[in-house]
Amino acid sequence: MRVVIAEDHALLRDGLTRLLRAFDFDVVAAVENGPALLPALITHRPQVAIIDVRLPPTFTDEGLQAAIAARTQIPGLPVLMLSQHVEPMYARELLTAPDGGVGYLLKDRVSDVEEFVVAVRRVACGGTAMDPEVISQLLVRREPLAVLTAREYEVLGVMAEGRSNAAIAATLRITEKSVSKHINNILTKLDMPPSDDDNRRVLAVLAYLNA
Repeated sequence: MRVVIAEDHALLRDGLTRLLRAFDFDVVAAVENGPALLPALITHRPQVAIIDVRLPPTFTDEGLQAAIAARTQIPGLPVLMLSQHVEPMYARELLTAPDGGVGYLLKDRVSDVEEFVVAVRRVACGGTAMDPEVISQLLVRREPLAVLTAREYEVLGVMAEGRSNAAIAATLRITEKSVSKHINNILTKLDMPPSDDDNRRVLAVLAYLNA
């Protein structure tokens, strides 16, 4: 699986490269700044791009903007953004982009190697991998979610991370049957048609959060 990495910190960039190669990923490019990122993405057309939101020269949103620009030329390009801090505005901008796997994780999550690799694979396969803290900040800013019960709110938070019904049940320590019931209630209350497709369901939730 071809990967392009964009990270300005040399140690983290090298660490990500070594980590991914240890799990049989093919890191075809590892760049350190915004201007180098878009050409690398267009040239290598990776199966997933792992990109720091803030890159030189201005350390604002070069990584995010390069990812969005690349998606106009490579529709559906899977992108996993990394950030030092929770930046809901940037998360929303990424999530409103067209089709394709998306992820937004805090850099601290990289230390959990197995979970990080799972997230990379999920995004590469067209799924969603959202940091729980990012999801939490997106959710609390949406007043319409007041219609949900406390448990439905919890289920929605985990569901928006791209988790399966079984994973939601394990995380919240409830049955899968209860999870299905809560999800049906959530979709009904938020005026979204129920679906058995987990990815479609998560994308519907994320689209609502960014409406």
